[in-house]
Amino acid sequence: MSHKLRIAGWIAVGAVAGALTTVQLQAVARNTLAPLPLEELQQLAAVFGMIKSDYVEPVDERKLISEAISGMVASLDPHSQYFDAKSFKEFREGTSGRFVGVGIEITMEDGLVKIVSPIEDSPAFRAGLKTGDLITRIDDTPVKGLSINEAVKLMRGEPRTKVLLTIMRRDENRTFPVTITREEIRTQSVRARVVEPGFAWVRVSQFQERTVEDFARRVEDIFKAEPKLKGLVLDLRNDPGGLLDAAVALSAAFLPENVTVVSTNGQLADSRFTYKATPQHYLRRGGNDPIRRLTDNTRGILKTVPLVVLVNEGSASASEIVAGALQDHGRATIMGSQTFGKGSVQTVRPLGPTTGLKLTTARYYTPNGTSIQGRGIVPDVLVDETAEGNVFAALRTREADLQKSLDNGNGQPMTEAQRAAEQQRQQEREEARRRIEEEARRNPGQRLVPEFGSAEDFQLQQALNQLRGQPVQVSKTQTVRTEEKKEN
Repeated sequence: MSHKLRIAGWIAVGAVAGALTTVQLQAVARNTLAPLPLEELQQLAAVFGMIKSDYVEPVDERKLISEAISGMVASLDPHSQYFDAKSFKEFREGTSGRFVGVGIEITMEDGLVKIVSPIEDSPAFRAGLKTGDLITRIDDTPVKGLSINEAVKLMRGEPRTKVLLTIMRRDENRTFPVTITREEIRTQSVRARVVEPGFAWVRVSQFQERTVEDFARRVEDIFKAEPKLKGLVLDLRNDPGGLLDAAVALSAAFLPENVTVVSTNGQLADSRFTYKATPQHYLRRGGNDPIRRLTDNTRGILKTVPLVVLVNEGSASASEIVAGALQDHGRATIMGSQTFGKGSVQTVRPLGPTTGLKLTTARYYTPNGTSIQGRGIVPDVLVDETAEGNVFAALRTREADLQKSLDNGNGQPMTEAQRAAEQQRQQEREEARRRIEEEARRNPGQRLVPEFGSAEDFQLQQALNQLRGQPVQVSKTQTVRTEEKKEN
């Protein structure tokens, strides 16, 4: 029996080797790459064959190959990803701003899913889930040990199906189950309002397919209500980014036509490009140009109105492109905290009708030629989250903290001073965590940081002071982090 299994295993080796040879020939023909390493490919085929023939129980060949591809891509950097059929569908839903799920924005904390915010009027919102709630189980699956993507997959599903979430609410010292019926969620990536006569606030929480159109309509409404606008706050705090063309379009709303917004540089010729504030660089398909319409309907007020851009450690990628462009052109005052530092470009390529590959293909550079990667955007004015200082900043992870993150291309190794600074940040994180937990025990159910855009929003008030020409309470504790070479 063992002999037959080994024969079957070597047949599998031959099949994989043949397939890999075909891939090699196609790769060389298409991209004129150097020949793939034969010895390593033979080892890969040998491992595949041994698993097929010797593993304790049968393994699905397609799953084995899919996992091998996934592991190969994941070893590159934190943002490259192989999409199987399900994750590819979910990715497309995420960029469209529509998906089927329970309706929560989440992060990970101590190995559990933490609710950042329930989306307004979503099933989770109607079920009474709150900011800060921890999800410990999804149906029968413990969350501990899952990645955030695995947790998201379990919570998403088909419309009108149910999912059982086990919630731990620490401020009430209780754990309880909640059954939620999934439905299509339509996220609103733009909010806006006149905060006081002459001054408006526009928040962009993500750059999606509908963001540019939503932004144009919201600002047009503001202009109708306040035609003599004296100042605008563009709020990009906790905006994780999204579509590049949306970032270019939003920048173009504020900048002179045809100036540089961002440039990219990578191995391929088509990854070396300079994006300018012009319709051909942000319109995916012909048709209407929301930015041109916005400029006409507001008589070009966005090109000249005094502007403050609010950013923090959660502002990443596309939001950093906008902040960097407006900063380099002197169009806005950037306020808040140093941004996340995700200055890499991911290109999504289909591998078949239902699978795809998201691959890092270039780095982003601001109009002045500065790399965003690992460093982010440093505000012109550093401002804390509250009058008492930063609450969550020390706990937030930045690009430079991620395993396998790219450097910004300068190739410099981490210095002793940078290592010491990293150890200091680890201590600050632990101290901040203890302070927050203690504060939550003293004031159960209260938000430690006011909602963005509310009257209690300290950073927004400082931005308004900047626009009014009044004193701004700058941070006395924030320091700028330099880009660090990761030692993976």
